[in-house]
Amino acid sequence: CRGLAETPVGGFFLDAGNMKDSDQLRLLTAELKAASPILPLILCDEEGGTVSRLMRTVGTTQVGAMYSYRNEGPEKAFSNAEIIAGDLTAHGLNGDLAPVADVWSNPDNPVIRTRAYSDDFAQAAELVAAAVEGFHAGGVACTLKHFPGHGDTASDSHYGAAYVTKSLEELRKEELLPFLAGIEAGADMVMIGHLTVPALDEAPAPFSHAVVTELLREELGFTGVVVTDALEMGALGDYTSGESAVLAVQAGVDLLLCPGDPAEALRALSEAVKEGELSRERIDESVLRILRMKLRFSEG
Repeated sequence: CRGLAETPVGGFFLDAGNMKDSDQLRLLTAELKAASPILPLILCDEEGGTVSRLMRTVGTTQVGAMYSYRNEGPEKAFSNAEIIAGDLTAHGLNGDLAPVADVWSNPDNPVIRTRAYSDDFAQAAELVAAAVEGFHAGGVACTLKHFPGHGDTASDSHYGAAYVTKSLEELRKEELLPFLAGIEAGADMVMIGHLTVPALDEAPAPFSHAVVTELLREELGFTGVVVTDALEMGALGDYTSGESAVLAVQAGVDLLLCPGDPAEALRALSEAVKEGELSRERIDESVLRILRMKLRFSEG
């Protein structure tokens, strides 16, 4: 509680290390809400399969990797998401960093693989849209990730730079299809992957106005919350927490996930506003998007 008073945050990302059993997790989420003057987002990665924080710790309903269900249709994608969401809400969480909208189009991809809903772009689009509806039916905000598509990369952005080498036209015909379908189904958040897309920008995607604002917001029409992937990941290792925070918000990001030094990120954003590098109106845009989403899921 003292830490929250010193460095207020908009939400919490819980990992397996924060979870022991159902009673402990419910108590933790209740205490986080009680200690926050505004309802916090309480999120985790609960995809099913290999990325399953609650399933592997507190023993919630076991759901396999989404790829293994790909031929069971949108009804199964909806059902899986609704089950996962129901288990999250039962433990006090109100958002999930899922579904994965990447497509496992590169067999040698080291990080997405069976986390994807399919290796086919059209099938993935249909299943991701159904999953968005399922997460909402279960009562949680959901997140399309990792924009503009991590499934065709040859490296893992947890550890270093990952490049998307396709042209913009190729992305429109392939990688962007599941994201667009998920957006049209009402996804609440889109996570920007720590990817570099040379066809659009030499800067990493979370810091790219061309990716975040021009492609995601303006071309795809996304009006919800844009969130980074975890900012302490290896792909952004050359940037400080302060630099990452300012560059991301300048690009159009709303929510900063897991900056390595939250206090430094806050100081850098405050200084950027004072120096005119960021306008108060730009900050207010993001705050309003986040607050509106929190209000929609205030019972989570």
